[in-house]
Amino acid sequence: MSADRPHIHFVGIGGAGLSALAHIMLARGWRVSGSDREASPRLEALRAAGARVFVGHDANVLGNADVVVVSSAVPDENPEVVAARQRGIPVYKRNKWLPEITRGYDLIAVAGTHGKTTTTAMVALVLVDAGFDPTVVIGGEVPQLGGNARAGDGHLFVLEADEYDYAFIGLEPYVAVVTNVEHDHPDMFPNQEAVQRAFEQFVAQVRPDGLLVACGDDPGARALAEKARASGLRVVTYGFGPENTWQATELHPNDMGGFDFVAVHRGEVVGTFQLQVPGEHNVLNATAAIAVALHLGVPAAGVRATLRRFAGAARRFELVGSVGCIQIFDDYAHHPSEVQATLRAARQRFGQRPVWVVFQPHTFSRLAALMNGFAVAFADADRVLVTDVYAARETNTFGVSARDLAERIERPPATHVPTQEAVLETLVRELPDDAVVLTLGAGDITALGPRLCQALEERRRKGTNKSEQRIEEAEEQRLER
Repeated sequence: MSADRPHIHFVGIGGAGLSALAHIMLARGWRVSGSDREASPRLEALRAAGARVFVGHDANVLGNADVVVVSSAVPDENPEVVAARQRGIPVYKRNKWLPEITRGYDLIAVAGTHGKTTTTAMVALVLVDAGFDPTVVIGGEVPQLGGNARAGDGHLFVLEADEYDYAFIGLEPYVAVVTNVEHDHPDMFPNQEAVQRAFEQFVAQVRPDGLLVACGDDPGARALAEKARASGLRVVTYGFGPENTWQATELHPNDMGGFDFVAVHRGEVVGTFQLQVPGEHNVLNATAAIAVALHLGVPAAGVRATLRRFAGAARRFELVGSVGCIQIFDDYAHHPSEVQATLRAARQRFGQRPVWVVFQPHTFSRLAALMNGFAVAFADADRVLVTDVYAARETNTFGVSARDLAERIERPPATHVPTQEAVLETLVRELPDDAVVLTLGAGDITALGPRLCQALEERRRKGTNKSEQRIEEAEEQRLER
């Protein structure tokens, strides 16, 4: 290492994973630099925090880095990676650096195909409010935590443990949470069995004195729990079923838009909890957070107060804006189960109001592998507009298109509308005045919501002007008579 403060360089620093790690290293006193393909709010936040950030990739930006950490999306031929290896600078993938920064902590690692960002955020906020002062790394922005990372002085490290590129392999959790195990990332995992094996490796690394908290309602997570219990690891399950260690029961919609529910532990009522985040899936996430928090010694009353005020993570049923009676929400849902859960939450919250969905498929490999699931995932919507696929790191070698999906969706009516500009035109022309709009996907569809708000405001203004014009014309005709 350098004689002064050590210098770490992140390639792909604007991503959800590396940007959080960069904030942690800044808080630990390291000099931090990094690069990404394009400018973003995350880069601006890192620059404001003291990092040297570059847009574009160039070997010259490495400086005198002691360590280089590389995003899973960065290829080996990246000029900065090539230069670092030529100069003998250690190069770590994210999955190799995570054990380095979590060493020495009691690690709470939250994994799962869906729900891990929200569950991690719930656990982190509960521990912050309880005075544990944890360090936190999350794969999404959580306004109540000040972003996607938090550097604390306590002994706990709360981490969203991502399965992609086997990033969670190498961790040694004190508490591991598994929300569910479903087939996803088909570019990495060819089938459900491959995903299951990866999660088995993750669970096998839990410390002998540790705990596995698994959703007993999910077949994949339940299988992990059974195998872990047989190996001697302490295991608790949670879910809606009475066979679980922790059961969420007596669900009732509340005035905040979420659910009230009763948490039961081994048949004993712990108390009633309230959520403002919508959906039964968030009741499950909250039950996992309750199980973790009480295991760590947080009083139930404190957990109850925190969960009641928890407002969610960015891009998780996030309200973008309202225009008249129209409400626009944005959500990261990009897997059939996530789409289904989000739309069910929308229907529970908004009743018979028309629910319109703009869905952007994320990667051709996912669309091809999960087409049958996507075809039936939109049943709770009233109208679906499918935009072209967000390719991310892929080219279309799979022979599928967004039009194929639109044609496969039998209910509700679905239309392929290739571009965001065409989507805006369609919505401004056809959207009912009391509609709920959801923009869904993991790509750049998140930019549509603010643009739609502006376009609808313009529609509203013109409509108001036309109404005023008609009133004026009628008054002029009356006076002429």
